[in-house]
Amino acid sequence: MSDVLGLNDPNLRPMPEGGWSEKIMTLQDAKVIPPTVSAFTQPAGVLHSDGTYCPEGALWRRFRPITTEPDNPETVTQKLTGRWLWGGVLWAHFGHFLVESTSRIWALNGSEEPYDGILFIPKRPRVGDAVRGFQRAFLDQIAPGLPIHVATEATEVEELVVPGQGFGLGSITNGTQKFRDAIHQNFATDIKPDGASKLYISRSALGLGKGGMLGEEKLEDYLRAEGYDIFYPEKYSIETQLARYKAATHVIAADGSALHLFAMVGRPDQKVAMILRRKAGANNLLARNVAHFCNCTPMIIDALYTEWVRGTQLKSNRLSFGELDHEVIGRGLVAGGFVGTDVKWPQATDAERAQMFKDKGLDQRGDFVESPEYARDRLKKLRQARRARRAERDAVTIAAAPSADPS
Repeated sequence: MSDVLGLNDPNLRPMPEGGWSEKIMTLQDAKVIPPTVSAFTQPAGVLHSDGTYCPEGALWRRFRPITTEPDNPETVTQKLTGRWLWGGVLWAHFGHFLVESTSRIWALNGSEEPYDGILFIPKRPRVGDAVRGFQRAFLDQIAPGLPIHVATEATEVEELVVPGQGFGLGSITNGTQKFRDAIHQNFATDIKPDGASKLYISRSALGLGKGGMLGEEKLEDYLRAEGYDIFYPEKYSIETQLARYKAATHVIAADGSALHLFAMVGRPDQKVAMILRRKAGANNLLARNVAHFCNCTPMIIDALYTEWVRGTQLKSNRLSFGELDHEVIGRGLVAGGFVGTDVKWPQATDAERAQMFKDKGLDQRGDFVESPEYARDRLKKLRQARRARRAERDAVTIAAAPSADPS
């Protein structure tokens, strides 16, 4: 393979085109070093037996690694015998687990030698070696019963298989061909489709701590009238979620982590629409994830009337609340063939907007303020509309005025 783009250099970000992100290396008596500090970027990862750093084991996000070379410990008392697959960082956050903690499991596909388990390090040291139910349930869909070990202190591993990072956030969100093949051929193959043909994947039951959308409950009412089943994935097992996603022919979803799971079993014949809940780059990566894994083009509906953000930050993030414009959503769904052609959902009145804010409980949280960016944009549009109306009135007045007598 040509390395003009540096695809084979593990000191450069993993790319979906291949290179080191599709290679596998095997280390004898490797040292696995967990993080000791809770931070975005952490010294942690894999060392060769002689203490030199193994950059192939780093977790990259976008343009930089967020695990960096750790110190070589003088002594390692923990020993792990057998052949283990390097899983990387084990995230407790559902979405980051799906995208970043799964990025090495492609090496399970077609392996001639068995593994004794998957070896992770915790993202947060305080979490310790805990393995959550959804983590176990997800991995059981591709490697049933394979042991999971979370190293909480420096550990020497008899044989450690280190695959390249085949998935993640950034360019690698597309997934390498080997990663996508492994998912399509081995993930959730025993799950049968079960559920409604029209599905709306909601965030409305998550609560204030997860961010969301103002007006989502009203949107759900509109979609029920169009024959959609309203699905709250966090209330169901991984198995049920996958069964519902496989059964649906039309999927509408608020942008969020659930779409990462859908993408792993989605098909080209399914129609998918994603309704944006915030102005952030994460939703672009999410759309790319769905497009490349499902071999389809999801409809992206940007129908934010405004956005409510934390007053301490004044910028969009995963805790923000987007306020929906149902009129815009309705037009988009009609155009995409998701709802009937006679759908005309009205934009909320000021009184209805105030009630939605209160019903969501945001009036009890004084730190939520309207995004200055949206407020400025709306004021600009109002001024433009006033000028347009004034110009139209002036044009009518001029046209109606009697012409001057040429004599």
